[in-house]
Amino acid sequence: MGSVKTATPAMARAINDRLALDLLLERGPLTAPQLRTLTGLSRPTVSDLVERLRDGGLIEVTGEFGEDRRGPNARLYGIVPGRAHAAGVDVRRTAVHVTVADITGRPVGSAVRELAGPDDLAGLIGGAVEEAAGGHALDTVVIGAPGLVDPRHGDLVAGNEVPGWHPGLLPSVRRRLGVPVILENEVNLAAVAELRIGAATGREDFVLLWLDDGIGAAVVLGGRLRRGVSGGAGEIGFLEVDGSPLCDQLGAGVIRDLGAEQLAGRIAKAAFALVTVLDPGLVVLGGTTGRAGGDGLAELVAERVAALSLAPAEIRASAVAGNPVLQGAVLTALDLARDRVFG
Repeated sequence: MGSVKTATPAMARAINDRLALDLLLERGPLTAPQLRTLTGLSRPTVSDLVERLRDGGLIEVTGEFGEDRRGPNARLYGIVPGRAHAAGVDVRRTAVHVTVADITGRPVGSAVRELAGPDDLAGLIGGAVEEAAGGHALDTVVIGAPGLVDPRHGDLVAGNEVPGWHPGLLPSVRRRLGVPVILENEVNLAAVAELRIGAATGREDFVLLWLDDGIGAAVVLGGRLRRGVSGGAGEIGFLEVDGSPLCDQLGAGVIRDLGAEQLAGRIAKAAFALVTVLDPGLVVLGGTTGRAGGDGLAELVAERVAALSLAPAEIRASAVAGNPVLQGAVLTALDLARDRVFG
């Protein structure tokens, strides 16, 4: 038998620090007694980690709590919001949208730039990010865009339909901003938003069926986004059903004249394919069509999937308020920034 490895004191401190920081992110400012209760850690351990996190500029006293409002036990500790900032970027075929948030997740700036033509898209993205940052130093930037992103090298496998997108655009944005810039498929980022703040909250497994100008899907299994070896997981738009690809049957321009029943029938065939292969238990209808159809369309699709499939599957409409791609980009950028800053 091999020897059992135990955590070193430094590792134990790092784990305890991150546990406390995650609680402060989730619940807001807490007192030392509250941290002891929530973590189960001893008084000396919590006292040491509070001192360590304050010395590291990660937490600060934000007020007092309790009846007497005096003494160390009454002090409320919260995350220092300006310790780091992260940017989410949604690059569409017509515009670039940016939101910058502090490390607590509070938005501090935004920007929108219209895409008038193919000229200097890297400069336009960089300028929009700088405008939204408003002088705040950025830790991480996450860009969502249409197209297949290879997880092995983090760039598009082939071109997309965004005017001005070209090979080498990502390195150009990185050089301009001088910080880590990560590219992710837009539908994958929308799925992150559904998982964290939308229709899939509390679920470990689901598929987001994206019904917009483009047709695709994002796969989340075991609470993790699954991209596949080449980034192609969920590219259901290419799947032929009844003699033609789903992207030709469900594109926004094609479905304009369809009645609700006919539209639900087409969507159900796509959902059925996902349910048959993956058995996720939940399919979320996203994109412009899914959001506009709401619960009514989801119910119609659910009836048809139930008639086709042996595996049970709940069908829900997207529940993310605002732009799900942009919100997923911000959430992903914050995760990366927190891992770097908090350890």
